[in-house]
Amino acid sequence: MRIGISGWVYAPWRGVFYPSGLPQREELSYAARRFRSIEINGTFYRLQRPEHFARWRDQTPDDFVFAVKGPRYITHTLRLRDVEAPLANFFASGVLRLGPKLGPMLWQFPPSMQFDAARFESFLASLPRDARRARALACRHDAHMDGDDAAGVDIREPLRHAVEIRHESFRTPAFVELLRRHAVALVCADSVRWPQLMDLTADFVYCRLHGSRQLYASGYGDEALDRWAKRVRTWARGGEPSDADRVLPRTRPSARGRDVFVYFDNDVKVRAPADAASLARRTRGR
Repeated sequence: MRIGISGWVYAPWRGVFYPSGLPQREELSYAARRFRSIEINGTFYRLQRPEHFARWRDQTPDDFVFAVKGPRYITHTLRLRDVEAPLANFFASGVLRLGPKLGPMLWQFPPSMQFDAARFESFLASLPRDARRARALACRHDAHMDGDDAAGVDIREPLRHAVEIRHESFRTPAFVELLRRHAVALVCADSVRWPQLMDLTADFVYCRLHGSRQLYASGYGDEALDRWAKRVRTWARGGEPSDADRVLPRTRPSARGRDVFVYFDNDVKVRAPADAASLARRTRGR
């Protein structure tokens, strides 16, 4: 169970979550000592460089894991059309430099994007599932990137991908079955605006908690955190929560259990760190 925060560079957190006077360059290191995982948000807005990923890797503990948000250029601008070169650029930007600290990659889609089976089938099939395929894809980058030789970076685990949808058209068996064929996780998003689906489609669970009452702003009270803690423990044991909103029937329990990633994205009022720490205590995580 890895419970953490979405991003770490927020000015309002300084002097509240971060100690007064803490240099900004030390904020990631500080946050990573308190949470087992953090989402990298910067990759959503622009391509990074290999030295950025290497620095983030070196600033975090050995047992730490990053989730990496895929570029909005792919999901929001191109809306999955003609994305081979942009996808290659993303992997050529240095993602693999995270090494064993590379966790799931998040692909978030805008509320206006509806389910298109052919488009999503093509996209999911193009996602690399191991470091070898990711390096091969990175070699097809275009002139926007110089390329990154990460051949010596040790990544033994399969690459994981998760999809966050924000339109009701995805509430269909065809979409859930598509994710299961490609072993891509369906993000369980807690939001006042978007579908909150809990169908299990991969060997791990990915949750994003955006605010219990007000998007990105409201925090989570004891009752809500207790409810999420129960869900997280159930998923980790290999089961499914009794209150899960699913499109398809319950899956068979997994005797091996499941990895669970939970990220609080309610950062506007500095609630994310406190809520993440509270949920971690409830699940006996760190």
